[in-house]
Amino acid sequence: MTATIMPAAGRQCRNIVFILDDIHQLEKNIFSELEREYIENQFNNKKKIIQINRFSEFLYIVFLNNEKERHIRLEDCRKAGFDICGHLNDNKQTEIAIKTVEPHKDEIIALAEGLVLSNYKFNKYQTEKKDNTLESIIIEDQSFNTEDFNFLNATLDATCWARDLVNEPVNKLNAEELARQISEKVRSVGGKAEVFNKKKIETLKMGGLLAVNAGSQDEPTFTILEWKPDNAVNANPVVLVGKGIVFDTGGYNLKTGSIMDDMKDDMSGAASVAASVYATAKAKLPVHVIALVPATDNRIDGNAHVTGDVITMYDGTTVEILNTDAEGRLILADALSYAKHYNPMCVFDFATLTGAASRAIGPLASVVMEKDADKIYSDLEQSGFDVFERLVKFPMWEDYGELIKSDIADIKNTGAPFAGMIMAGKFLEHFTDYPWVHFDIAATAFLEHKDSYRGIGGTGIHVRLLADYFRKMAKTK
Repeated sequence: MTATIMPAAGRQCRNIVFILDDIHQLEKNIFSELEREYIENQFNNKKKIIQINRFSEFLYIVFLNNEKERHIRLEDCRKAGFDICGHLNDNKQTEIAIKTVEPHKDEIIALAEGLVLSNYKFNKYQTEKKDNTLESIIIEDQSFNTEDFNFLNATLDATCWARDLVNEPVNKLNAEELARQISEKVRSVGGKAEVFNKKKIETLKMGGLLAVNAGSQDEPTFTILEWKPDNAVNANPVVLVGKGIVFDTGGYNLKTGSIMDDMKDDMSGAASVAASVYATAKAKLPVHVIALVPATDNRIDGNAHVTGDVITMYDGTTVEILNTDAEGRLILADALSYAKHYNPMCVFDFATLTGAASRAIGPLASVVMEKDADKIYSDLEQSGFDVFERLVKFPMWEDYGELIKSDIADIKNTGAPFAGMIMAGKFLEHFTDYPWVHFDIAATAFLEHKDSYRGIGGTGIHVRLLADYFRKMAKTK
C-alpha cells in the first residue's frame, strides 16, 4: 500500500512526529514534565529519534543535526521516516502527522518520503499477506500548497509503481505485457502511448532489438510514451530511453551461478523512464517529455544471435557481436537512433548495463557519462544530491572509442577487458547526435538486502531525481 500525503485541514491526528533543531523547542503544553525529562536525557545521549509511547498514541521527536551538509541532513530525515514507519506498522497505526517549530519544508518532505517509501511492500503473490497499516501522512505546515501535495504524491506513487514493475517475474511481465501496462498507466493520467509490434519493428529494421529477440518465443515491443502539455517550457522534448530486457540469461554467453537470479530486474531502466513520464503527467508539470522503451527477453534458442554475428542497426551501422550478454546496448542503440526524429533538447538513457559500473563504485551511486550536456548534467547532479540518488561522472575520452572498432564491421559490441562501463557508453555514443546523458544503474536499481527506505528488490531509482529535475526546469524557465 502507498500511503497518501495530505494537508491537516483541521484534522486531528494522535500520532505526531516533531522535527526540531534543539531541545529548547519542546512545546511545554504537549509534553508532561516526566516526558520532557526523558527526552532531555535521550537528547544528551545523542539519540537521533526519541519515542514517547502513550499507549493510545505515539509521539516521536527527530532532532536535526544542522552541522551536517544539507543533503546528508535530508537523508537523515528519510532514514528517520524508515524507523518511524516500521514502528507504526508494528503497532498497526494508520496515520501520523508531521510538525515543526521552525520552517523546515525540505526536512518535512524528506521525512514524508522516508515514510511512504518505507511503507512499500511487494507481496501480491504471497498467500498469507501481512500488509502494512500506514495509510495517511498529515503535514501541518502552512507553507505547503496544493501543487506541493500533488507533486509529492505523484512522484512517490510513480516510484512505488516502478518498483512493482521491476519486482514482477518474467512469467507475469514479458515484453508485450510491459508495453501494455506502461501504456495504460500513462494514458490514465492524460499522456499518450503507442506500441510498435514485431512487424512494425521489422519494417523499421531495428536490427539490435530484433537480434536480441531472435532466441525468444515472445515478440519484442517498442513503446513510445509522451506527455506534452500546452504550457510546456521546453520547445524541444526531453527524450528518455529505458532498457527493457525483461529477463536476461546472457544468451549463449550464459550467465553462471547465482548471477541470473535477479535478471528480472534488467528492465529497471524501462520502469524508471515509464514511471517518470507517469509522474510528470500526474503532477501536471509543464515539461514536454517522451520515453522510448525497447523491450524483449534475451534467451537461448536455435535462432538466437551468437558471437561472430554481424547485424545492421536501425541507423545502418553494422555491429559485430562479440558477447551476447552485452545485449542491452543493442536495443538501446536502436532507440537512441530513433530519438533523432524528435529533434530533442536532450536525451537521457537509463540501463542496468554493466557489472563494471557496480564494481567501480558499488550501490551508493549511479555511473553517468555525458556528451554536449555539461550544464544539464550539473543540474541532474544537484537533483541527485537533493533526493540522495547520487551520480558519479566517468570520462568519455576519444581514446576509448578506438577500442570498439571492428575489423569486419563498423563497431563491435564489446571493447577492451577494462573500463567496461565506458566501453558500453562509447558504443551508445556512436548512435547519438544531440546532447546526451547515459545512466548506468546496474548497482542502484535492485537490492538483494534491505537498505532503509529503499527496501529490498526494485528501488525505482531516479524517478524522484527526474521529477525533481523537471520541476526545477519548469520553475527556472
